[in-house]
Amino acid sequence: MDAFTSFYDSRRRWNYDTLKNFRQISPVVQNHLKKVYFTLCFAVVAAAAGAYLHVLCNIGGFLTSVACVGSSIWLLSTPPYEEQKRITLLMAGSLFQGASIGPLIDLAIHIDPSLIFSAFVGTSLAFACFSGAALVARRREYLYLGGLVSSGLSILLWLHFASSIFGGSTALFKFELYFGLLVFVGYIVVDTQQIVEKAHFGDLDYVKHALTLFTDLAAIFVRILVIMLKNSSARNEKKKKRKN
Repeated sequence: MDAFTSFYDSRRRWNYDTLKNFRQISPVVQNHLKKVYFTLCFAVVAAAAGAYLHVLCNIGGFLTSVACVGSSIWLLSTPPYEEQKRITLLMAGSLFQGASIGPLIDLAIHIDPSLIFSAFVGTSLAFACFSGAALVARRREYLYLGGLVSSGLSILLWLHFASSIFGGSTALFKFELYFGLLVFVGYIVVDTQQIVEKAHFGDLDYVKHALTLFTDLAAIFVRILVIMLKNSSARNEKKKKRKN
């Protein structure tokens, strides 16, 4: 009985220590991560403002997508010491990204406004869980996934290219949605560990790192919302058939 109790206590301490396992992350890196996530929160707010502007003024589209890419490239080409300019570019890029997602948000408002909140909560939970798992894991433990998710992204690009030329079926579209969601969830884990490793080696560019995580977050949100919209439309069609 004493042996069983000591084994149980050791397992309980091991689980607690695992959840609190930030000893491998130095105080400097921890402070850097706080800046990254704080900046990421502001980027999400800017994206929400961009989506709201689209709903009001219908500004989202191809031009805002180009502006988002241009702002990101401009940010990455700006020296790190121009901190204020880079933060402004990040907020501008996030706002343009939100406006680009605006048409999807507008569609969700007409179908079921609650889906937007559900998709945001689901995205936040997925991000918190997988990013947190990457932080409490041993250093470099999940970096090997980088090759797998990069290969998955290449497969998605080729599938999208092929479907745009030859036409795609509904089953292929569903596969792209769910497989893309899996790929970008993997990117959250890999990117989080890469940020920690880069910070350990002196790369404390929190604006660039926040941009990386924001890109993953936006990709996951879009896919979750599209999946929810398709499921909601399917349920509505079934209800109509039952009534008829």
